[in-house]
Amino acid sequence: MGKTVFIIHTNRLAGNDLTRLFNEMAPDVIVRNIIDDSMLPEVLANGAVTPEVLRRYCTYAVQAEASGADLIFNQCSSVGEAAEVARSMVRVPIVKIDERMAEVACRTGRRIGVVATASSTMGPTTRLLKRTAERLGSEVSLVEELRADAFERMLQGDRQGHNALLLETIRNLFDRVDVIVCAQGSMIALKPDLGETPIPVLMSPPIGVAHAVEVLNSIVP
Repeated sequence: MGKTVFIIHTNRLAGNDLTRLFNEMAPDVIVRNIIDDSMLPEVLANGAVTPEVLRRYCTYAVQAEASGADLIFNQCSSVGEAAEVARSMVRVPIVKIDERMAEVACRTGRRIGVVATASSTMGPTTRLLKRTAERLGSEVSLVEELRADAFERMLQGDRQGHNALLLETIRNLFDRVDVIVCAQGSMIALKPDLGETPIPVLMSPPIGVAHAVEVLNSIVP
């Protein structure tokens, strides 16, 4: 029987994409989902992870482990710092969707563009990039682009409008940075429209799932 991954979600936007990626990269892995779509609105309203969101997130991690998770996958960058706290409460690994992407970005170039659609994601993502650069002994400068209007389009089901706004923002960064980080997992929707790019444009779902599969494969039964 294959290993089991529990994904903790703060919305339903990325569920199908992440399940598809796990099915493609590790067909024998069983994917289970815990969805609490109250967490992200609370983080957005308060500008940070609240004690209540932290408590709920840690409870979900403990429940996932008790339900047979071999690995817990954090889907949402906005609650990534809650995932770090939860790591001390479970024995199974917790992989954050954007951790490996941050490493790739810091190894790729010194000037990193960070494109986010939710204000709650920009802070955790930039802090993660700075911590990662420090750990790797790299010096980086960040160019931040927040497009909250694109997030509103996505929530309204207007994927085309979401993509158009973000493609314009990303293309305007090509001459200013060495690599671009897409801070929201939901920005994977851009991939078909993006085409070839003069610099790397990193999206967390495929990189994060590949990282999770790597960790799963390293677990000794």
